[in-house]
Amino acid sequence: MRLLATIKKQYCPQKFKLETIVVDNGSTDSSVEVAREWGAHVIPLGANVGVSKAFNLGIKASHGEFIAVVNNDIELADDWLTTLMSKLEDNNIWFATGKTLACADRNLIDGVGDAMCCGGTTWRLGHGKSDGPWFEIERKIYFPSATATIFRRAFFERVGLFEERFFAYLEDVDLGLRALIEKLPGVYVPLAKAYHHGSATTGTWSHQMIEWMTCNQILLLAKFYSLSMLMHFARAITTAQVLWAVMAISRGRGIAWFRGLMRGIGLFGSMRASSTTLRSDGNGVSSALVATENQIAQVQQVTNWDTYWKWYFRFRGTTPECLP
Repeated sequence: MRLLATIKKQYCPQKFKLETIVVDNGSTDSSVEVAREWGAHVIPLGANVGVSKAFNLGIKASHGEFIAVVNNDIELADDWLTTLMSKLEDNNIWFATGKTLACADRNLIDGVGDAMCCGGTTWRLGHGKSDGPWFEIERKIYFPSATATIFRRAFFERVGLFEERFFAYLEDVDLGLRALIEKLPGVYVPLAKAYHHGSATTGTWSHQMIEWMTCNQILLLAKFYSLSMLMHFARAITTAQVLWAVMAISRGRGIAWFRGLMRGIGLFGSMRASSTTLRSDGNGVSSALVATENQIAQVQQVTNWDTYWKWYFRFRGTTPECLP
């Protein structure tokens, strides 16, 4: 396993003990045997129980003060661990994530954290763009990427674990919104590099990806948007969701989109009822969404506009000045 090989190369300060836990989420190959041969503590699940639940099982089984959550299709640069851990010496930083590049072309950004627009759709910030100066800026963030991030254990004690009702996709965005409400910032560190093979489990634009993404976008609205936010961002929400539907249908994924929509609508009420304490007009979510939406616009402007975001901002109503 490429990931385990790169973990073996990480330097861990003597005051910490490096513990490698592999949660096998129902694989059908030799992953369990290979992980054990590499000396990892393996938790074999026998079936796919969902990304969030698998993450949570690994976190619960760990013992350290710091917990690295890393996807199985990642390769880590040799200094990834030490670079991020140096930032976590600041007690005001609750998690640290680095620059993730595409493994096939290491000049292409896979993601530098997540961003969410006011309409409820998200973007792995910088995904598909050529690496450049904008991505070299270290900055405070609230949205950790579950692709490869180091957390303080106390972070999960404060905000809770990954939302298990999100079977896959956007579970890290949900976590980031809770970090924002609790005011627990992290840091993006461009010097810490990882390389992502990408969509190794479900595939890009797969039926499963579209269904889960569609459902979870609706559930984010249910969980974190107050009534006044739903009204204030109504145009943005309509624009974002209609454009997402158009993208899915144009790729032959209309049925998957419809299934995700129906599932999201079906779960909307129960999700909203169980998360009342997270919704408040004073919790900072509204202003943070405006800020991350502006980040999306900035990255699009300094690179090239993706079709989805170009039309989102044009239909949005409050179009950023940087739009062409």
